[in-house]
Amino acid sequence: MPIEIPTDLTPELVPLSWLIGEWEGRGRLGSGDEDSEHFVQHVSFTHNGLPYLQYRAETWLSDDAGAKLRPLTVETGFWALERKLEEGDGGPGLIPADIVPVLKTADEVEERRNEDGGFDISVSIAHPGGITELYYGQIKGPQIQLSTDMVMRGSHSKEYTAATRIFGLVDGNLLWRWDVAASGKALEAHASAFLNRVP
Repeated sequence: MPIEIPTDLTPELVPLSWLIGEWEGRGRLGSGDEDSEHFVQHVSFTHNGLPYLQYRAETWLSDDAGAKLRPLTVETGFWALERKLEEGDGGPGLIPADIVPVLKTADEVEERRNEDGGFDISVSIAHPGGITELYYGQIKGPQIQLSTDMVMRGSHSKEYTAATRIFGLVDGNLLWRWDVAASGKALEAHASAFLNRVP
């Protein structure tokens, strides 16, 4: 299935462009065993001309046929190539970026490839309950691997120390798995899902 790259996409986001759009599907909590609970999820990746993707995932517990039972959670965040920010980049706060993006051409983006032939990325994801994750990892074609560098917790948040996430595009569908270290336990399967692109 060919991937269409939006004509207004800043060159820096081309490696992430296959994520852009809306995705819906079903998954299982835990390791996906027979007694693992089911959920349905709606995910969106959007862009606004700046060098990052905006991410939002809304999830509901469901029965085994996919009928929504009740809300489970919402998470939101930002995905970008990992690089040192320069004078022409926006921020902090409302300091505007230059009109011309820092990475102006495909060749400048290609120079950012890592030794594995992919691109280093950073992802920040905020959750209800005072938790925000900062992930570093890489995107290589239609595969993404992420590991937390930091989990920030509010003073009354539940214990949560680390996570990994993997994403892949398989036959036009988005598959993901999320492992979590929480409540005094080492990394273990937390959830996984199979999402279809919403036309």
